Amino acid sequence: MTRSLLLSAGFALAIALPLAAQKTEDPKTPLVKPTVELYGSLDNSELAKQAPPGGVIVIAREWQGLAEAWGIKNPAKVDFDKEFLVVATTRAGKLVLNTKLGDDGDLRTEALDNSDLQGGFRYAIKSVKRDGVKTVNGKPLPVE
Repeated sequence: MTRSLLLSAGFALAIALPLAAQKTEDPKTPLVKPTVELYGSLDNSELAKQAPPGGVIVIAREWQGLAEAWGIKNPAKVDFDKEFLVVATTRAGKLVLNTKLGDDGDLRTEALDNSDLQGGFRYAIKSVKRDGVKTVNGKPLPVE
């Protein structure tokens, strides 16, 4: 009986500890789902050159041009007065785009890929709220 009680307690502890150790979000900065979060793949690797320099789009005309060049049907409407887009590309098979705003107002973008080079390219496009953003990866936010 004692052994089964110990096993049950150990099992419960094994489940509870990892859950308790998980990082919880700061309640002052709630997680906001981006209005745009697109991932795609194109066969023509030359089209990757259409990505914006610095990986940032701040005006609708550039967004429409990129969407047209990459064949993005019905691109999401973006209020560029309130947000902007960050763009990443890779030749690897998988891509994830992360963004994090530092206390200094520098938005850091991180494009993670699986290093498995393939034909064509993969892209990621994500919207970011302008609030508090002064720079992107240490460079000033582009203006029109």
